[in-house]
Amino acid sequence: MTSTELTTPWERISAHWSARTWLRTAHLVTGLAVALPGAAVILGLVAAAVMLVWTVVVPVVALLLLFGVVRLLTRLQRSRFSAFLGTDIPPVPPRRLSRNPLRRLAEEARTWSAWRRLSYHLLTPLINGMGAVTVVGVWSGGLVTAAFAVRTWTAGETWHTAAFVLVSGVLLVIGPWLARGFTLLDVIAAEALLGPSVSDQLVRRVETLRESRAEVVDAADAERRRIERDLHDGTQQRLVSLAMNLGMARATLTDLPEPAHQVIVQAHEEAKLALKELRDFVRGLHPAVLNDQGLDAALSGLAARAPLPVRLDVDMPERVSPTVEAVAFFVVSEALTNIAKHAQASEAEVTVGRRDGRLQLAVFDDGLGGADPSRGSGLRGLAQRVGSVDGILIVDSPVGGPTTIRVELPCA
Repeated sequence: MTSTELTTPWERISAHWSARTWLRTAHLVTGLAVALPGAAVILGLVAAAVMLVWTVVVPVVALLLLFGVVRLLTRLQRSRFSAFLGTDIPPVPPRRLSRNPLRRLAEEARTWSAWRRLSYHLLTPLINGMGAVTVVGVWSGGLVTAAFAVRTWTAGETWHTAAFVLVSGVLLVIGPWLARGFTLLDVIAAEALLGPSVSDQLVRRVETLRESRAEVVDAADAERRRIERDLHDGTQQRLVSLAMNLGMARATLTDLPEPAHQVIVQAHEEAKLALKELRDFVRGLHPAVLNDQGLDAALSGLAARAPLPVRLDVDMPERVSPTVEAVAFFVVSEALTNIAKHAQASEAEVTVGRRDGRLQLAVFDDGLGGADPSRGSGLRGLAQRVGSVDGILIVDSPVGGPTTIRVELPCA
């Protein structure tokens, strides 16, 4: 029933003293019952850590227990808000902490959200204490004055009865408003101190976006592999069959008129050229050897097909993720293509290694130089592809050469 539907005074009074009012009162009372022992334990652990700081061991144990108590009290408080008020206090996004107790203590002590939760558990005894005492006192005062009103009425003391009735009515009317006000204050404090801060929400948002981007990159890579398989098993096979038939016709139908024979020859050459371009395109998408044998074998194939001499040095004790391998292969493929088209280089060198959890890749050529990512879509495309997996691309290409493209990719 909405407020616009409450037409009679009795309906308004019933709504004023609804079950929600008693739940708010219970929330304040239980909050005081939880907060007082919790604050006492927290202050006791802090006092023990300060007074026995010279022992070194006691402060460490006390702080470990302190953060454990704070986590327990936080769960209890969230349950209390959910049970009595139906309010969900969102938890702080979890962060990975070390399993080593000392490191875990240091990491948690540097976390601002832990101190925010601690401050709430020290503040809530004041809020719930004032709220519980005030609201319970008002309810008790209303009931006591109502009892006095009944007693004076039976004794025939009319003026005293009227005064007690007035006081009792005022107390019973303001009681629900006081319960609502103190619970609202408690909710505000809990959302500000127990819930995630703006920085916590931003961290969580960044992690979510990073996970979503990784899923998109993986999905795009899987789609490229599917297209490569479809082209290899479908279109490429049809072109091979077409080229073979045209080759047989070219070899056997020698008695045709010269114009017709030239048409067959031209169609045969065009089919072979289309087949070569399709094979190059398929290899550029995602070569099958990259899945089967890894980055070393795939880059060896690139170096062998390059129109200029390419020295290849790959130091990969173990394979990295398929997505990172695909990005590394794409970088080398595009770099060698650009060198062959624009650099006028006599040779190139590709080095790949894994150090400190990152795949480090460098492509060097002795060409004209002057490559600038801001002036060409090719290098911008490389930078975007590298950035899709949180990689770094650095281009060093002074005018006159040489040119070195360095890339760092996370192995995970």
